[in-house]
Amino acid sequence: MDRQSLKPNFRTYLKWPFWMSVLLLIMLVPVYAVSVTAGFISTGFVVIYLIAAFYFARYYKNRLSADLVDFASKYNGIQKNLLLDMDVPYGICDDSGNIVWMNHLMRKLFAAWEHECNIFSIFGNITGSSFPTDDDEEVVTRVVYSDGNYRLTLKKMEFSSAFEGLDGDFAIAHQMYAVYMYDETEILTARRELENNRLVAGLIYMDNYEEALENLEDVRKSLLIALVDRKITQYFAKYNCILKKLEKDKYLFVMAYQYINDIREKKFSILEETKAVNIGNEMSITISIGVGLHGDSFAQNYEYARMAIDLALGRGGDQVVLKDHNKVEYFGGKSPSMEKSTRVKARVKAHALKELIESREKVLIMGHHLSDVDCIGAAVGIYRATCISGKKPYIVLDTIIESIRPLIDRFNESPDYPDDMFIKKDRAMELLDDSTVVCVVDVNRPGMTECPELLKRAKSVVILDHHRQTNEKIENAVLSYIEPYASSASEMVAEVLQYYADEIKIKAVEADAMYAGIVVDTDHFNSKTGIRTFEASAFLRRNGADITRVRKMFRENMQDYKVRANSINGAEVFMDSFAISTCKGDTTESINVVAAQTANELLNIKGIQASFVLCELEDKIYVSARSIDEVNVQIVMEKLGGGGHMNIAGAQVKDKTIEETKALIMETVKEMRESGAI
Repeated sequence: MDRQSLKPNFRTYLKWPFWMSVLLLIMLVPVYAVSVTAGFISTGFVVIYLIAAFYFARYYKNRLSADLVDFASKYNGIQKNLLLDMDVPYGICDDSGNIVWMNHLMRKLFAAWEHECNIFSIFGNITGSSFPTDDDEEVVTRVVYSDGNYRLTLKKMEFSSAFEGLDGDFAIAHQMYAVYMYDETEILTARRELENNRLVAGLIYMDNYEEALENLEDVRKSLLIALVDRKITQYFAKYNCILKKLEKDKYLFVMAYQYINDIREKKFSILEETKAVNIGNEMSITISIGVGLHGDSFAQNYEYARMAIDLALGRGGDQVVLKDHNKVEYFGGKSPSMEKSTRVKARVKAHALKELIESREKVLIMGHHLSDVDCIGAAVGIYRATCISGKKPYIVLDTIIESIRPLIDRFNESPDYPDDMFIKKDRAMELLDDSTVVCVVDVNRPGMTECPELLKRAKSVVILDHHRQTNEKIENAVLSYIEPYASSASEMVAEVLQYYADEIKIKAVEADAMYAGIVVDTDHFNSKTGIRTFEASAFLRRNGADITRVRKMFRENMQDYKVRANSINGAEVFMDSFAISTCKGDTTESINVVAAQTANELLNIKGIQASFVLCELEDKIYVSARSIDEVNVQIVMEKLGGGGHMNIAGAQVKDKTIEETKALIMETVKEMRESGAI
């Protein structure tokens, strides 16, 4: 209780004899009324009481004051000693950081700073802005001092209450602050130990088990698998890991979190060690690893690991994916995606797609924003499949860029196709209901689709794409077919169509569209082609696709050709092996397509491992990245928020100029090359 509240209470207590005297005098009135004799007797006693009360009040007044002063001084001393001996380091500093008073524990803690005890000097992370403002009573900061971890609290205080009874004569004109230091070293050590011993779940899959063993003798097959098993077992044994083989090409492992950082720093060298196993096999075995961290339970960590391995396989394999809640990390992924020789997956997906379409009334087919030729080709293929099932299809297309206009015009001019074959996204939102399935082609990132809102409201979503997955994905897909090894979405749809119905026939204009998608995405079959690419092309040729028509359809105009030539002429080479350029043209509508063509052309220059071409379109900077086989441009573009394939990738950058984006790409490539990521 402070001094101001103590005074009136004390005065009231001292005045009680006076009020008692008044009460006794009033009591005499009824006594006299009853008996005069009793009144005289009572009056005598009251007079004696008044004389005694007056005497004691005068006699003990000075003594009482002296006793109160003595008590106050002793209480002040006790309070001071309590502060000095407090088990928490405690002090008082001014707004310049100088500690003007401290208790014994803080004085002992800061013995080395006896001559200049300033918290700004002692703690590097404490500055003038660390003090409480007018809106804050206190500020809590974590500091490290003398191998200890402390929670430092700065609390604003009044001068009069702060220095009452303390040593020293201070003429303080500034705000003062109380400083408390709570030692949290043991707590943090225990928490760190608990964190390090938390269990981490992981899954290991062999990407190409069947393909690698296909042409080997039986004896060599067993030997190769045994060597790979031994390599994986020895690697994880170093980290006190529990490893269990689930199937012939799948493993489950459990380990303590404390080893993850060491493995991360070594960039999961098991990826390269596994590929180095060779006993004469033409194809090296690659593995993918999915790791789940920091889940609320071990079961959730396992679920994270399962999601991570799906993501690793969806990105082409030969890599590690670490999933920590919403944070995802990637390691590896330098090898090109391995083409699967079997078509079992395509057949299964085709049958599932047919059942799904036939259970709905309408199908909305949607690609990515600013759809290209491959996107339209794949959409047309799904359009034909929907028509075969007797359902009503629509292709959502908001913006028609110049590169796809000849293709769209062919459908619009043909009497075989309705006027509402291509619709705007507003119309698509009107058509969407519970009996509608949305089929997404050539993209697996919701933010890059033609109408992201359509995905949020749709009950059934199907994905067919050939781009590597990222941590941004369409969550509510009932059917997902993502194959990074495929050359194009048109190739995947062409395969699906062959199993969709017996002896299926598609029209020549549709075959042209899908064939054009394959041609454009493979750069005329010069990039990312495999056996299945040519098989899909052969199927389209049998259904009327014509090379000459496709070539004439996509001939360039002179303006585009000049823009590309100027872009190549202005290209710069950095780090002796990377080419970068900008593509500018006010009169061309398909500047992003010209940029992609320019990136392909730059790879024809000797010594260029990767090319990056930038252009500006719709207030964004579009980046086209290309490589042949030495650099994974997909992981470079992921740093910019994009993605794609190992050899063909891109990104869309907002709120930056072309020059700023150009500098960002060069810096990113430099950092990744120095760290060994590419």
